[in-house]
Amino acid sequence: MSHLKIWKAALLFVGIAIIGYVIIYKVEPEYAYIPPEKKILNESAVDIKTDMYHTSLGEPLNNQGIVQANADDWGITIDESLLSLGRDAFYQETFGNEIFLTDIMGIVDGPFTIPNIMQAIMKLNGEGTTNLRVELADDIKIGDKQYRKGDLIDTGIDVVKGTYTPLGMPVTFSDGRVRVGVSCAACHATVDRETKMVIEGAPNADLNAGLILALATNSTAYFTHAQLSNLNEFMNNLKSTVTTTNGTEEALPDPILLEKAVDNILVKWPPGNFDSTIDLKANPAQIPDSFTLGDHPYGWSGFAMAGPFKGLSSFSNNVHAQNADALSQAEISKPLFGIDKEVYIGTILQNAANPTFRFSPGSGMKPSEFFASVDPTPDSSGINELVPSPVYPKVSIVAPDGLFVSSPGFKIWEQINGIAAWQNTIIPPRPTRKIPSSDTLALGRTVFEQAGCISCHAGNSYTNNRVVSVNEIKTEPSRAKALQNTEKIFGESYVYQFEQNVPLPENPIVLKVPVNHIDPEQIKLAYAHGDSPGGYKTPSLIGLYWTAPYLHDGGIAVGKNIGSELGVPGTLLKGIQPDPYNSLKALVDQDLRQKVLEANRTIKDLQQVHIQGIGHPFWVDASTGFTPEQQNALIEFLLSLK
Repeated sequence: MSHLKIWKAALLFVGIAIIGYVIIYKVEPEYAYIPPEKKILNESAVDIKTDMYHTSLGEPLNNQGIVQANADDWGITIDESLLSLGRDAFYQETFGNEIFLTDIMGIVDGPFTIPNIMQAIMKLNGEGTTNLRVELADDIKIGDKQYRKGDLIDTGIDVVKGTYTPLGMPVTFSDGRVRVGVSCAACHATVDRETKMVIEGAPNADLNAGLILALATNSTAYFTHAQLSNLNEFMNNLKSTVTTTNGTEEALPDPILLEKAVDNILVKWPPGNFDSTIDLKANPAQIPDSFTLGDHPYGWSGFAMAGPFKGLSSFSNNVHAQNADALSQAEISKPLFGIDKEVYIGTILQNAANPTFRFSPGSGMKPSEFFASVDPTPDSSGINELVPSPVYPKVSIVAPDGLFVSSPGFKIWEQINGIAAWQNTIIPPRPTRKIPSSDTLALGRTVFEQAGCISCHAGNSYTNNRVVSVNEIKTEPSRAKALQNTEKIFGESYVYQFEQNVPLPENPIVLKVPVNHIDPEQIKLAYAHGDSPGGYKTPSLIGLYWTAPYLHDGGIAVGKNIGSELGVPGTLLKGIQPDPYNSLKALVDQDLRQKVLEANRTIKDLQQVHIQGIGHPFWVDASTGFTPEQQNALIEFLLSLK
């Protein structure tokens, strides 16, 4: 057979596969891969005793249906049913974000397309991958880099061996349109490089989210995650105006100029990093693991510290609200960004990928009126499946975005609480490396104590569960202040009683969230409120083998070749995964850290997105009197923790 015939046959095969998927979707509107036990590398799970978690709600405080809950008293029964619901939601639940990602942002409408994704998967022949390499469908220039049609890009998307669908990327088909959404598993589970099995809870350390978003036709929809002081510099087209909330006319930013500016920032995110805070600053952080038991407070700054599961439900909730639906923050865009609500909505929708959602400034409608006319979730704030909190549009310690993610037909926060409960059962797999001797591990434990590591990383989870001031830890400070502006709209914390179904009844029962047990200074540090510089939580050390690179910005990265694969430029930016042992060595060895910092500083783009690898200056090397043998033992001990 000639090469031309072979190529045509391959294209036909891919085409048939795509048509087959569409046929499946017409019968089953949504598909997401949930790995069976035989595909999981994790060996065991925490044994949850269901009866110890079911408690009463307390007595009503007043006749308005408000109930006081204790710190660990939420009336949640953790049983197999809830854990199963949580695991399923972890892998397949998008809470509707496929509409925002596909119809508004246009994530698969640019050079990154569904047919080319399917073609790349078919070429794997069922072998699986940790980095799906996808051919671009068109030329595109982002910043000073030209991408050509036919170029293969590293997406970091995982495909499990024996499957033909991306992990954590549910696909739907409706209204003649294929849509791609994102579930928790896209970021917080990964495929093992050797076995191509799923590692539950490990971060997807090479997910190239920034590039994928930059390739979207309307990545402007993510402009609040970019480095933009304000929108005024893009408002040179005074013909595109909208009527603001106070009745004045204000220009919308030039969609082409703003798109280029946002793309130019998103593409600078290193693989494995994601900017999950909306503060008009580019401060992506390393995707965290989901080995969550005992690792409270949650989030890099520790902002999720109240509510069920010691704040874990609040953290999981936040991921699916403002991080996956910028429209959900329209009501608070003025205090957060200084941008009028109408300008904010108009900016996001004026270049929407799907014409149905595309706002025309000449329509005579306000952007909010137009959005209301096309919003598939009219009872929600934004486009995802969101329920306004009892104090909305104010935010709170239990809902920093003012919203509760819940799908209609479920109890309020049932899926979120299920995800949190299930995450707390995950135990990382054993490291796939030679097991050190018991003598080495014993020495490592001794060094861990002698070096003072145990003063912060204590207990079964190796954390003191505290937020540490950025002035003390000295790591890159930008992200520590990401929630600073929420102080303007901070209110008391309430949630809805969890036995109520969505849509909620007319007068829902409300729970007052207890916060008296939380140190007010810790709240100030987590949110950078008042005169606080902000801070970062003391993370657990469980599963360190699976979470390289290190620090919140992922800046401490070293490959297997310690002489040449230094920093983010020598590893992630070259498609090389950081080696856990060598990266941990750079965390505690002053000389090696200096080389990593020097390597990071050679790339200006990293400075622009606040990735340095500085801070945590606690050395276990010759400068503090430790021998190479002791340093090695410490690193081996740390890598053994599970």
